[in-house]
Amino acid sequence: MIRRIGDIDDPALEDYRDLTDVALRRRVEPSRGLYIAESRPVIARALGAGHEPRSFLCSEKWLPTLEPLVSGWPEVPVLVGSEDVLERVTGFLVHRGALAAMSRPDPLAVEDVIGGARRIAILENLVNHTNVGAVFRSAAAMGVEGVLISPRCADPLYRRSVRVSMGTVFQVPWTRLEPWPGGLDDLRDAGFVVAALALDHAAVPLDVFVARGLPERLALMLGAEGDGLSRGAMEGADVMVTIPMGSGVDSLNVAAASAVAFWATRGS
Repeated sequence: MIRRIGDIDDPALEDYRDLTDVALRRRVEPSRGLYIAESRPVIARALGAGHEPRSFLCSEKWLPTLEPLVSGWPEVPVLVGSEDVLERVTGFLVHRGALAAMSRPDPLAVEDVIGGARRIAILENLVNHTNVGAVFRSAAAMGVEGVLISPRCADPLYRRSVRVSMGTVFQVPWTRLEPWPGGLDDLRDAGFVVAALALDHAAVPLDVFVARGLPERLALMLGAEGDGLSRGAMEGADVMVTIPMGSGVDSLNVAAASAVAFWATRGS
């Protein structure tokens, strides 16, 4: 259902308003039960994952590219406007072809995420949405079967996280782990060995940890940018692991560290 938009105050655009205001969107999107998918490939992954669209938004020049993708949703409005209108509504130049307002799926239970998984990731208090998206992309690429995030971790369904992940946040099961860090005990009860990536004098080098033989079920835990894991999280781990560094570098960005750790433990 194509609808052309000329007025930036059109109520149909409400889901897309002020997308660059992170603080506002953190409140608005969960309360409205929605998230924003940006770019045609990401929208395709969201639809492929079974998520339901509320509406689509694109400029006139991108409509022919978007139409084949939305043809299966004839009752969902496709809002078409000039690039100027789209920029004034969203707060940025929509240059990736299209946006979609998607219904946010119901949260999974922890049991649904860890179910038959042999290797999962745990993210504590990551606040940078770009890093969250990058971790999910690495998780999908390296065969990590689920992700658990702490209550204060950034939303994986925030627009930037979704875009950076290239939509892999839709294919890697995830949910929040509560209580935190007490919920780590439930993982241990399920047979997981929780390995915390930390800069600690007692940490085992990653290559040594792998060479000793990987556990049947492994949970790799990564902490916030800068501060790393909290003391409570480290106390809740079974083992601390570190990535050996050279050239005087003491640590990697959390997204880079996750990729190294996921690759090194891919045989688990």
